[in-house]
Amino acid sequence: MGTIKTTNIEPIADNGTVTLGSSGDTFTVPSGVTITNNGTQTGFGGANTPYFFVRKSANQSVSSGAITKVELDVEDLDSANCFDNSTNYRFTPTTAGKYFVYSSLHCNANSANNFLLGTTTIKKNGSNEIYQQLDQRTTGNGYSSSVSAFGIVDMNGSSDYLESWGYVSSSGGTQKISGNGSTQYSLFGAYKIIE
Repeated sequence: MGTIKTTNIEPIADNGTVTLGSSGDTFTVPSGVTITNNGTQTGFGGANTPYFFVRKSANQSVSSGAITKVELDVEDLDSANCFDNSTNYRFTPTTAGKYFVYSSLHCNANSANNFLLGTTTIKKNGSNEIYQQLDQRTTGNGYSSSVSAFGIVDMNGSSDYLESWGYVSSSGGTQKISGNGSTQYSLFGAYKIIE
């Protein structure tokens, strides 16, 4: 065992490659040592992929008191094409791991001075996984409100899937989950956590 002290290491050929060790070797960086990188790094750390962010382009009418799958048809982000925005409206990641998941729904009863109950539920494989509820009395023109849910879900990367479901109940008006072509009224998203 010996110590090599130098100020610069370069390959024999210009623009060549220097390899440190071989498979199975371990290089230890002691406490207090600073590593400065001014170049391009590859193979270090991790990435929050796959990820997606989707929203509704138009209002979705729902029956009062009936939980309904939210048809999120606008894909703003979908790093691995894992979200189905046309048929099942679900996220099926191709990479196993823990995911931060969030859903926010704009619930509307289109009627003033009544009670409005709105919920958002994130389902995993068809079963409730994350749930939040909003219960309020609307006044004047205040007949809508948003309810959000978020949490961490473990996914197997092969068959697990996530969906956003909503529930709107009101003592009057026509119930809907709001959407808009350019505004983020109702939305759903997730990204993989780096472990």
